[in-house]
Amino acid sequence: MAPASASGGSTLPSGFAVLTTFPDLLFIFEFVFGGLVWILIASSLVPIALVQGWVMYVSVFCFVGTTVLLILYMYGAHGGETSWVTLDAAYQSVASLFYLSASVLEALATILMQDGYTSKHYHENISAVVFSYVATLLYVTHAVFSLIRWKSS
Repeated sequence: MAPASASGGSTLPSGFAVLTTFPDLLFIFEFVFGGLVWILIASSLVPIALVQGWVMYVSVFCFVGTTVLLILYMYGAHGGETSWVTLDAAYQSVASLFYLSASVLEALATILMQDGYTSKHYHENISAVVFSYVATLLYVTHAVFSLIRWKSS
């Protein structure tokens, strides 16, 4: 599938077209992997409470933000206005930076907990790091294509 900007359109899709248009299709995967990060961090131990707090904040913020944008796009709340294209590009860019910082901090915390914690908690954090980096890749990809769409609008 070609991105909306490459096919000549620079507007946001509405209705079920959100689920078939790239990069908006990535909302579903961001939702799934962001939810997995949230669940894994909530059920694991992190040696630095501030790190766990930041990772939880990022995962919940992005989970809620992605859900709200997906619902608004499906309802067509944007009405084809270009300000929503700007909002989309800004949100995806901020979410990308947030998730990158959270992923790096979670990886650091996981390295620090290698000794002295149970194998279960260590493996949960490894899974959280992997899913966090997958979510970061999804948000970065979405941000790049949203910025391309914003530039062409």
